[in-house]
Amino acid sequence: MPRIEPIPLDQLADEPRRIIEEGVADGTYATPVPLQIFAYRTMQIMMTSAARSMMGKQSLLGARIVELIRIRSAQLGECQPCMQSRKHDSITDEDVACLVAPGHSELTEQERLAVEFLDLLSADHHAIDDEFYRRLGQVFTAAQIIELGFTCANTMGVHRFIHTLDVFGTDPPVIAYAADQVDTAYTDVPEQAPA
Repeated sequence: MPRIEPIPLDQLADEPRRIIEEGVADGTYATPVPLQIFAYRTMQIMMTSAARSMMGKQSLLGARIVELIRIRSAQLGECQPCMQSRKHDSITDEDVACLVAPGHSELTEQERLAVEFLDLLSADHHAIDDEFYRRLGQVFTAAQIIELGFTCANTMGVHRFIHTLDVFGTDPPVIAYAADQVDTAYTDVPEQAPA
């Protein structure tokens, strides 16, 4: 059981339940469990769904690079549900295997640099120096580099957070499900209203 017990599907509000059921049915999500946890904050699951539906669309990087970043980020963050899913038809098992060692793959120069940027941002952001930006500037526009940075930062944080939830854990939850935990805030100052 995850560290925060997922809200049972039959206890979800209509919109979160719809998001989860449709996302699992169309293959957007490999498992409903993280979303059942995100649903403790209705706005969070709605924002997650909206961001997921836009990921790769209107991208200056292209949907394939965005998906490679998402999968590599899941590998780095040890996010099992996200490592298992594929959200772009062009991504092969060979592509995924090569993300661990991008120099030995059929990735394009842009794809290799995008993965290298993510790896460095994750492990040694100080190594992203003037020379690395020069290399980026040879294959990406400034606008693409900005998108790359935000895409990497956002996916990294989410995958690391999902990993901490221990989605496929077998121990009892640390925080058990309770209906009064949904869309509420704890405060030790009684006069403050929940956010």
